[in-house]
Formats: sequence, structure tokens, C-alpha cells
Amino acid sequence: MKLQKLCYYAQAWSLVWDDAPLFEEDFQAWRNGPVCYELYNLHRGQFSVHASDIPECRLAGPLTEEQKDTIEKVLEYYGDKDAQWLSRLTHMEDPWKQARQGVPDGAVCQNIVTKESMSEYYGSL
Repeated sequence: MKLQKLCYYAQAWSLVWDDAPLFEEDFQAWRNGPVCYELYNLHRGQFSVHASDIPECRLAGPLTEEQKDTIEKVLEYYGDKDAQWLSRLTHMEDPWKQARQGVPDGAVCQNIVTKESMSEYYGSL
């Protein structure tokens, strides 16, 4: 769960700071916060994920210095937080709440957390 939330925040801040998505895949508004389904499929059933668990062929290309800087800043701020803390944080923020609007608490939800809502919300902070 922590990997998902760190990727979510890396995507969000890339949209704001770099004016571009870090990756094209979307996040869905799952019960425990945003989840990128494609990433989830790569580590489904694993408690711990290592870099070697994600095949390099999944990368669109090498990261730019700007992208590396964004990821490093996200890890500096969010990296020491645990998965539950990160999940609770996403539940307080508009992009996830908007995507789950009308969905009962705890219900399964695959609604997309749009890049536009992420860019607008985090850009206003």
C-alpha cells in the first residue's frame, strides 16, 4: 500500500512541478486510497516489493533529471510515513474524495482519480 501512495504523490507533484505526468496510467479510488491498477498487478500478493520485482520493460524510458528530482522530493517528505498514515492523508484530500463521491464508505470503487483533479488540488496548496 505504501508503494501505491508514494507513486500517487510522485504523480501528483510531477503534474504540479513538472507540468507533466510521471506516467500515463491512472489511479483508481479504492477503499484504502488511490491505487494504480497496473502497478498493483505487478506486485499483487506480495507484502514487500523490491526494485527487481518491477520489470524494466515497463518503463517508458530513462527518467529525466526533473523527474528524478520530483521523486526524490516526494520520498524526502512522504517516505518516512507508514502506509496507514499515507492512506488516511489521501482520504482527507479532494481528488480521492471527488472520485468516490456517492460511493458508500468501504465499498469497492474503480472510479478514476483524474490527473486534472490532482493537478488542480495539489497545485492550489
